Amino acid sequence: MTDLLSIAPRDKAEILAQALPYIRKFHGKTMVIKYGGNAMTDPDLQADFAEDVVLLKLVGMNPVVVHGGGPQIETALNRLGKKGHFIQGMRVTDAETMEVVEWVLAGEVQQDIVGLINQAGGKAVGLTGRDGGMIRAQKLKMVDNKDPSIEHDVGQVGDIVSIDPSVVKALQDDAFIPVISPIGFGENNESYNINADVVASKLATVLQAEKLMLLTNTPGVLDKAGKLLTDLTAREIDALFADGTISGGMLPKIAGALDAARAGVNAVHIIDGRVPHAMLLEILTDQAYGTMIRSH
Repeated sequence: MTDLLSIAPRDKAEILAQALPYIRKFHGKTMVIKYGGNAMTDPDLQADFAEDVVLLKLVGMNPVVVHGGGPQIETALNRLGKKGHFIQGMRVTDAETMEVVEWVLAGEVQQDIVGLINQAGGKAVGLTGRDGGMIRAQKLKMVDNKDPSIEHDVGQVGDIVSIDPSVVKALQDDAFIPVISPIGFGENNESYNINADVVASKLATVLQAEKLMLLTNTPGVLDKAGKLLTDLTAREIDALFADGTISGGMLPKIAGALDAARAGVNAVHIIDGRVPHAMLLEILTDQAYGTMIRSH
């Protein structure tokens, strides 16, 4: 890494000036950020992330953070002697597991992120989908991959019915940074665990966000030869699905991203969260630190 002190003041000014067109372009715009992967567990990257979010807020953008917490949930369940069970990549969530999911996500992980952002000089507020009646959900119906006549019961895993973003908008207007745990509620007040990528994508759509940013542990979408694809359209992605280039854990991520792009979110970025300050670099420079998906 270059020693920052050795950069000449003139070069520093040049670097800052280059950010100006981007700051102007995105002033007042909403950025929904899905926070996960290494960026969330490595202390240095955590601090970078918090600084990035505060800086975006201070230059007039409206960051909204949605976080996951798979590894933290796993650790808590192991402590209680509960074995995580997955069907088709989804965690089976019985009532006891749901309790653990709620206290880990809304109690521990969310409050850590709120603390980090506040420490970096921001004003973060933690929310779950229950707050302000934000995320209404229903039980996810999971059809078997191979036999559509079989339906798996994955417990309290939710599918979003609707999102009411008024609590998020109220906080944004008041200089706060919302930090949202992906927990929804059903018509009988039951809780649902919802995939964080799905919540971020849906929220970006409802808020008509300028950008949806998904932090991951990969450089972005790679082609078959392992080369980074920096700019993709919806049509190109359909082809990558079809030939199997996009598979596994990337599938739900990209499917959600694509829905958001088609529903009016200007750009969706899948960013390498292992790169320090990847988010700032992606938003405020013309360098690509991931894959950008455009609607057309």
